[in-house]
Amino acid sequence: MKTLSLLASAVLLAPGAALACDTCKKTQPASGQRVVEYDLHISEQRLAPAGRQVRVLTINGGIPGPVLRFREGDFARIRVHNDLRNEETSTHWHGLLLPNKEDGVPYVTTPPIKPGTTHTFEFQLRQSGTYWFHSHTHLQEQSGVYGGIVVEPHGGEPMKADREQVLILSDWTNTDPHEVMRMLMRGSDYFGLMRKNSQTILGAWQRGNLKDYFLREWNRMVPMDVSDVGYHAFLINGQRQTRITGRPGERVRLRVINASAATYYHLSSSSGPMTIVAADGPPVQPVQVGSFLMAIAETYDLIITIPASGEYELRATAQDGSGYASASFGEGERHAAQSPPRPNLYQMDQMLALSLEEQEADPRAPLRLPRPGSPYKLLKATHDTTLPSKLPRRRITLHLTGDMVRYVWSFDGKTIAQEPYIKIRKGEIIELELVNDSMMHHPIHLHGHFFRLLMGGGSRSPLKHTVDVPPMGRRLLEFEANEDKDWMFHCHILYHMMSGMARVFRYEPDDAAETPHHGAAMSEAAADTLANAAGLTGMSAVSHAAHTAKPRSFLSHDHAAGLGEHAHDMSYVWGAASLQTQMSNGLLSWMNPKNNLLLFWELGWRRKPYTEHEVDAIYQRYFNMNFQAYAGFRFANHGGGNRIIAGFNYRLPLMFLADFTVDSNGNGRFQLSKRFQLTPRLGVSGYAFYDTGSRWEWSTSADYTLARNVSLSASYHSDYGPGVGLIIRF
Repeated sequence: MKTLSLLASAVLLAPGAALACDTCKKTQPASGQRVVEYDLHISEQRLAPAGRQVRVLTINGGIPGPVLRFREGDFARIRVHNDLRNEETSTHWHGLLLPNKEDGVPYVTTPPIKPGTTHTFEFQLRQSGTYWFHSHTHLQEQSGVYGGIVVEPHGGEPMKADREQVLILSDWTNTDPHEVMRMLMRGSDYFGLMRKNSQTILGAWQRGNLKDYFLREWNRMVPMDVSDVGYHAFLINGQRQTRITGRPGERVRLRVINASAATYYHLSSSSGPMTIVAADGPPVQPVQVGSFLMAIAETYDLIITIPASGEYELRATAQDGSGYASASFGEGERHAAQSPPRPNLYQMDQMLALSLEEQEADPRAPLRLPRPGSPYKLLKATHDTTLPSKLPRRRITLHLTGDMVRYVWSFDGKTIAQEPYIKIRKGEIIELELVNDSMMHHPIHLHGHFFRLLMGGGSRSPLKHTVDVPPMGRRLLEFEANEDKDWMFHCHILYHMMSGMARVFRYEPDDAAETPHHGAAMSEAAADTLANAAGLTGMSAVSHAAHTAKPRSFLSHDHAAGLGEHAHDMSYVWGAASLQTQMSNGLLSWMNPKNNLLLFWELGWRRKPYTEHEVDAIYQRYFNMNFQAYAGFRFANHGGGNRIIAGFNYRLPLMFLADFTVDSNGNGRFQLSKRFQLTPRLGVSGYAFYDTGSRWEWSTSADYTLARNVSLSASYHSDYGPGVGLIIRF
């Protein structure tokens, strides 16, 4: 096993040490420029972040990885060593402005790092602030591949503090992330059970929301939630609790990074208001807040003061209310921070009204709203961020769409595999309108650029790289297209991105004969203004955009070669089997967003002289949550024998599922089925059908969840009578 090391060295190059050619200067430090080097080793270990030892991925032996520290203007040389045995990996430098080939998205901008190999990243630190890095390969980020970045500005921070501390928030599951994804795609409610957020008939009755429960079902809407995954722990710097160091009266800058895979946090402090002084890296005008909602992948710099006496708490409460991580500071009597109330998921009107209210909320008063929102309307940049007025503008509207039944997330109803690119031209200003048509928050991240968040800030609109779009809400952004090549744009809920909620902003090649190149239209003065507002110094936005690296062999405009793991929609195999004293039934499924290969079976032996069987092997096409069509073959030793079948499913009000089938014998079958979730663990299901060849059949059953993949069951079947047994999911 290789020795894990973290090498940080500062080297001042002697005059003339840099190569002379202009092309080489783009990948080599300038004469006299400080070079800071790090070695990062990504490896597999067994650790216990949530109390039980499981397989984890670490950077230099820890979760999170190290905090990489630089000064603005440094040249970074970072060697990433893949010590994994059988997995590729990658490293994306989240929020940093750097050459396209250094962005770290495998196949899109940078080659994947193969097992046993090393990739060296080299780039100049052109900005200051708090950022982070993480794997952009499969679901590795959830397993621990992330760390922090701090870039100190020239001349020091404008808002002075006596000391600083980096706080990296994350969520942890002991379940393998690929199994998490499979559970989400198959529609398991086990995570709701873990979070104590399951919507049930008894729960609705206890809250007085029974009418809301059945109104939702009448409208054929699946249960609403604010998060997807049930987590075993929420962490700060790899622990449930940590300590903020400082003496009474000292001002501490907290560099807070939300590196979670799928968790928003409500931040609050028991010591009083916190002062936001930076958001996503660039400084903002100081503003005090009591509590606020922090989206996934955002960073905020906060100033707190260590109290003269007493121990106080900074608390990061998961948005769904299922837990929190905590950092304490001060000495003496403990004063705990307050968590917001858990959401009432039965009242959809209230949840929608709250989401819209969040856009207008002033979070300066602690818990003024039952569940405080983002601080966006309070944020103003410290510089004028207005973009050049002479550049051409173009508006792009994207709808954030999803299907919780299939767990497919998308833009405009299409996954990245179905529609990968948004084409733009260098030198234009893109006005990007994001309209959320779903009932979940989405943290949307743009690689390689900062955008202006237009929420009343005027000429001081803040610059960000990640923005929360609330349920049924909208955001308006704008950015100058001053780069080239391909840049990822995606939801930073890891499982949403992997299920399809992503695009690639593709710069179309310049063609002077067809389209004027507008990059030169920006004056150096205007470019420098934008550069200063973004924390860039020593170069204009125009010179920052210059990048002439040649296309590499691992990249291609071909759909599959240029997108890597995003070139194809995700697919999974899953199944469930019930074994009872009188019968057995179950299904085995291969599925992707629009297609299913299904094997259904039912075997019965009680009350029969021989074991009856009916097995359907079908292909099903999924159109939407309310309609699916299928065709296949039915193998049976009763009721018509073997035959070809075709039909469709249609979801009715109150979530009844209707199924109509015809077969090659000329018979038809009409079936109604329904499930009632009585408590988080107890459910009752039933179906009845009429078949013109075999007449009536019906069954009712109850199941009680024992564990993630095991339930007790009891049933009565019209042909086979009563029985008890187990349901196994796999």
